[in-house]
Amino acid sequence: METIKEEVLSALSHLPETADIDDYMYRLYVIDKIKKGQKAILNGETISSEALKHEVSLW
Repeated sequence: METIKEEVLSALSHLPETADIDDYMYRLYVIDKIKKGQKAILNGETISSEALKHEVSLW
């Protein structure tokens, strides 16, 4: 299993040489959101699509 440091270094190493700081920041942001989503799934912290549709309809 990769450590977070290894995962970050791997993800960033796949960016092109022309990548700027925003590209790096966005890649790290996406990795963070994916990790948080996976953790929420494992902890049962999800809602059904019907509950989500209802919540969105209240906006």
